Amino acid sequence: MTKRHIAYLACAAALLGAGVGAAPPISVPRVHVVHPGQSIQKAVNAAHPGDTVLVYPGTYHESVKVTTQGLTLRGTGRLTVIEPRAKKAVPSGRKDTKGTKGTRAAAKSCAELGNGICVVGAKGHPLKNVTITSLTVRGFARTGVMAVGTDRLTVRRVTAEKNGQWGIAEERATRSLYRANTARNNGDAGLFLANTITAEQGAKDARGTVVDHNLLTGNRIGVTVRRLRNVAVTGNRVTGNCAGVFLVGDENKPKAGLLTVSGNRVVQNNKYCPKTTRLAFLQGSGIVLTGTEQVTVTRNLVAGNKGRSPLSGGVVLFKSFVGASSERNRISENLLAGNAPADLVNQEVARSRNTFQDNLCQTSKPAGLC
Repeated sequence: MTKRHIAYLACAAALLGAGVGAAPPISVPRVHVVHPGQSIQKAVNAAHPGDTVLVYPGTYHESVKVTTQGLTLRGTGRLTVIEPRAKKAVPSGRKDTKGTKGTRAAAKSCAELGNGICVVGAKGHPLKNVTITSLTVRGFARTGVMAVGTDRLTVRRVTAEKNGQWGIAEERATRSLYRANTARNNGDAGLFLANTITAEQGAKDARGTVVDHNLLTGNRIGVTVRRLRNVAVTGNRVTGNCAGVFLVGDENKPKAGLLTVSGNRVVQNNKYCPKTTRLAFLQGSGIVLTGTEQVTVTRNLVAGNKGRSPLSGGVVLFKSFVGASSERNRISENLLAGNAPADLVNQEVARSRNTFQDNLCQTSKPAGLC
């Protein structure tokens, strides 16, 4: 071996010893386990993108805010329960110092808004690929699970019950998946999807959000899709609400539309709910379209929805209170029976070009739609 070769090998060894050319370290996702009596929020704060926070069976009295990309918050089923913290009187002049400052600050905004779990992205920078699964969220003043500014959020096998407003809700979100959840006995909608809640704006493109195979019962409305486009509501069981499925648009542009409602079982949504400032009383509404365009309602079972509200009936095209018409919607191949005042109700004028084809039903208003 020549001196030149020896010098080359020595140089190579020195470089390897210094780490030059070595592969970068690989970040391995971690599982952060939370036991009863411990803080879910503290584990969420400690997690990195791609990590899982696994919450063992028990009742946890807190709100949880998620702002980490790719995080999975996983319970062990219905025995993992998140409920509001009981309010305790704090003596005058004394501060509540329980828990770490970071934990209190992270949870405070979510809790003060009355929500159980908040998944929150920054404006212009959506929070991506978060999963919430296999737990129960109940008893919160506003919403069980609230998502704002997310992309590719998954909520699966979550029970959201007895929350004051919505069971599960989102705004400014895209490509969400809501599958195999149970939303029951919530004050307004079991599942509520909107472009934005506080501002009057045109419909937002949800880019393929899916609401699939959920159980929605005992709510004011089973599913509300408000001022959105490109959403599919498929294979859900919707029963025992005041109204089953509400697709809502208004005079803003672009109009709500390009929605699909298919393969759902919408049965006996006959609970009574009093009127609000924006809507008449509800009872006996199956699937309602108001202010929408290019919606497809197909192959649903819609039965036994009976009431005397202006919105009652099996599938109802309702003239919006703000004057927005429903246009170019297609109602086809549905099985409808025992709805009142009729299986199909069309309140729109003929020039709206809504079509009713191949539905199996007995009654309609006006006559001739079956």
